[in-house]
Amino acid sequence: MDIEKQLLHHISSAFQQLFNHEIAPDSLALQPTRKEFQGNYTFVLFPFLKVTRLSPEESGKRIGEYLREHAGLVADYNVIKGFLNLSVDESHWIRVFQSILANPDFGQFAPNGERVMVEYSSPNTNKPLHLGHLRNNFLGYAVSEILKANGFEVIKANLVNDRGIHICKSMVAYQKLANGETPESAGLKGDHLAGKYYVLFDKEYKKQIEELIEKGMDKEEAKKQAPWMLEAQQMLIEWEKGNPEVVDLWKTMNGWVYEGFAATYKTMGVDFDKTYYESDTYLLGKDIVSEGLEKGVFFKKPNGSVWVDLTSEGLDEKLVLRSDGTSVYITQDMGTADLKYRDFEINRSVYVVGNEQDYHFDVLFKIMRKLGRPYGKGLYHLSYGMVDLPSGKMKSREGTVVDGDDLMAEMVETAREHTQELGKIDGFSNEEAEALYETLGMGALKYFLLKVDPKKRMLFNPAESIEFQGNTGPFIQYTHARISAIRRKADQIGLEYGPNSLSGLNSLVESEKNLIILLQDYEKKLKTAAEEYAPSVIAQYLFDLAKEYNRFYAELPIFSETKGQIQSFRVALSVEVAKTIRKGMKLLGINVPEKM
Repeated sequence: MDIEKQLLHHISSAFQQLFNHEIAPDSLALQPTRKEFQGNYTFVLFPFLKVTRLSPEESGKRIGEYLREHAGLVADYNVIKGFLNLSVDESHWIRVFQSILANPDFGQFAPNGERVMVEYSSPNTNKPLHLGHLRNNFLGYAVSEILKANGFEVIKANLVNDRGIHICKSMVAYQKLANGETPESAGLKGDHLAGKYYVLFDKEYKKQIEELIEKGMDKEEAKKQAPWMLEAQQMLIEWEKGNPEVVDLWKTMNGWVYEGFAATYKTMGVDFDKTYYESDTYLLGKDIVSEGLEKGVFFKKPNGSVWVDLTSEGLDEKLVLRSDGTSVYITQDMGTADLKYRDFEINRSVYVVGNEQDYHFDVLFKIMRKLGRPYGKGLYHLSYGMVDLPSGKMKSREGTVVDGDDLMAEMVETAREHTQELGKIDGFSNEEAEALYETLGMGALKYFLLKVDPKKRMLFNPAESIEFQGNTGPFIQYTHARISAIRRKADQIGLEYGPNSLSGLNSLVESEKNLIILLQDYEKKLKTAAEEYAPSVIAQYLFDLAKEYNRFYAELPIFSETKGQIQSFRVALSVEVAKTIRKGMKLLGINVPEKM
């Protein structure tokens, strides 16, 4: 049992013994003591004054005395108004550290028997991945890894939007303008080639709208009657009929895009266990509409369209099947949800999708719960906000989109310039230096996008993200490299720093104690990150740990320490911090360098 849990049990006993009142330990809470006060944990007294029937100061004094007498781990206490600050005996922190050192599985929970699918990326095959997709992919991958560390069996899924009018737009423009161009002949990745024709379609479409307006047509009508739009709509009909010429072009262009995506995913460092394609799933869900009608969950309107009434749940009526019997998005999403469950019997399903789809997923989840699906309670929308650059909001159709490949390449180049400027590659071979730039550039990008709460809209500042100081990936990576150098030196001089080297240690300096407290918190943060589907919890923790370690490093000697036992302990503490940084950064999909 960790120290916090032990303290809560003792505080529960104090209420029983002092005030004859039973309070379960899990209904009590502690918080870290603020830096300006003495203590490790603080118990807030105000909510319990009705039980003690004493002033805050007297309540704190009674509980503090009880804990000092009966809880061997409390060395001292102080009361500041309604706050009881508790100082834990140093011998307990030493034992905590020894138990962490002796546990090779620290930071990895045992399997819990639950299976969860995390669906992320979900690109369209008419254009390359952009900055918003980077946030999506990094979030999905990190949440998957965090859930794995918490004992879940995780299936990473990608539902590719490979059909529809937007795909046909690229295909129409390609037919008319490409002259047989291929990724090889154009010197472009396949996804960039498809994106080029999507942009060209949009330019021509706008031109055609203007021409029709000049001839006296209403703008909304012009949008519908523009020749290329009519051709794209006809192409979609032909695709659905299975027209061989259209299907062949669709397969060829999508094949190019998938090759491009595969290269981008490799650079990103993300992967998938299962890929679904909308061309296989878009007809699903009509059987569920029939089932919903039988169960009374759905109802038919006089025109034959089918709806669900969610007014009692704070929403409105939602169309689930058109009057002509064709699907809407929610229809196929219902079918795909069932398909996922049939494929994997998942307990939970997490959808990583931007916050513009909040309403859609609210409706979908309420429908699946009304239908009594066994996985209904485990449906979760990991909604995230838009990513902006200092230059302004991204646009996706005018050709000014912030391209994911370009941004990743730019980050690696920025890391190269910044690292060379600071002279942090002395003694590196060319291969080692290139690997370091990749590690730092991608680490800076991922960390900056993951350190912000997913729900918040965010501003990505490339220059700020690559700094070696402050709340950045490179700062944490540099801390790991610094400790790796300490470990190498300890190994060179034959210093013993394993669990057995710490026997007889009986006192700690404040910064040593702070590091042990933070190390103990890692598994708690891991649980919180999984419960909240928030990689930002791990990112903030790693920054706090690296910051505290650098304070320790600045304050205390390691190899110039004259007492061998303290020297061994400080090396052991340093190495455990590096291990935890490495584990935590790996969950975020970030590599850490051994030297810089």
